[in-house]
Amino acid sequence: MHDTTALLIELGAIILGLGILGRLAGRVGFSAIPLYLLAGLAFGHGGLLPLNASEEFVATGAEIGVILLLLLLGLEYSASELVSNLKTQYPSGIVDFVLNAVPGAAAALLLGWGPVAAVALAGVTWISSSGVIAKVLGDLGRLGNRETPVILGVLVIEDLAMAVYLPLLTALLAGLSLAGGSLTLLISLGTVGAVLYLALRHGRLISRAVSSDNPEMLLLVVLGLTVLVAGVAQELQVSAAVGAFLVGIALSGEVAEGAHNLLAPLRDLFAAVFFVFFGLNTDPAAIPPVLVPALILATITTLTKIGTGWYAAKRAGVRTAGRWRTGGTLVARGEFSIVIAGLAVGVEPRIGPLATAYVLILVILGPLAARWTEPLARRLTRKPAPAAPAPAAAAATASPEVSASAVAQLPVVEPPVAEPPATEANDAAPSHS
Repeated sequence: MHDTTALLIELGAIILGLGILGRLAGRVGFSAIPLYLLAGLAFGHGGLLPLNASEEFVATGAEIGVILLLLLLGLEYSASELVSNLKTQYPSGIVDFVLNAVPGAAAALLLGWGPVAAVALAGVTWISSSGVIAKVLGDLGRLGNRETPVILGVLVIEDLAMAVYLPLLTALLAGLSLAGGSLTLLISLGTVGAVLYLALRHGRLISRAVSSDNPEMLLLVVLGLTVLVAGVAQELQVSAAVGAFLVGIALSGEVAEGAHNLLAPLRDLFAAVFFVFFGLNTDPAAIPPVLVPALILATITTLTKIGTGWYAAKRAGVRTAGRWRTGGTLVARGEFSIVIAGLAVGVEPRIGPLATAYVLILVILGPLAARWTEPLARRLTRKPAPAAPAPAAAAATASPEVSASAVAQLPVVEPPVAEPPATEANDAAPSHS
């Protein structure tokens, strides 16, 4: 079969299958993300029917999917809101790092993989999946919730931290000198700082330059600008997702609203492709040997992520229900974890299957935790209703005033006086009263 023909058949089957899975998930009120991942496992390397002709196209579509997810997430908030979140949420970012990076590093050291692998596995367990969480927030209709800015604040701190972490990890893996690693880090920080400065100081000018009354022109300009900035950011050792997010916050007003409406269908399509691609690149046969340590690590870091969300939401003044929702939403891991594991497999090949199983568990558990953490916590922490008091107990516990009045109205019954037994002496003796 001709390559183009095979590509069209496979691509059409993938998109049609995604549509059927999405409708099935919608019928039962369930997120479609786990179904997309399982479909990728079934048709990926080592699966039931591997798809080879469309692999390269799906890989590119997955990259675009992550970029669009973060772009539309950035369109929800302005640059000033981002800076405000960073100022208020940085303590939560520190707690997030300590609670979630330390378990990964400890696991690598206990397995005897060495310090470099420990740094890599710490990143795998630390960073939540911005792509999965953005999709989940949209699916559950929570973009306008009180706790959503807190979630985004934690995610943005994590994404920006990648601008520091990834260059350092790359330098460690390559065995670069301190000078070489420092140069890479300075370039990354300079890029992030420049984009933030442009978004804060000249966001209106950028929006005015991008604005167009023609939907076609607006779509082309915004999409082209986003992909260009994401590519340049990745070339400079900064995450493409961070670049796309910063483009989103640089746009505001009617431009942001119009771009959101035009790009939302494209985001949904390519985001689904991203999740399928994740599954396609996972060999099901590599999962069983590392399933137990992956489950242990996933359980620990699920609890630590929920604790992170609770702490961050509490600092922001969110009520108890919102705190639980924040923690549950942050559970999912995804794209960054896979990128980190892919970088580290050259130093420690065993980190690849473990990271894949770990991420697969949490990328399936994440949407479930986002939906059910708050109802489950509410049920477990609900105080039992007090039992109705018995009638005797109710009378005994009546107020003092009522008890006194009730007693005063009771008839007074004199106790019978015992008379002495009649004797002859008593009968004869006169009475001396």
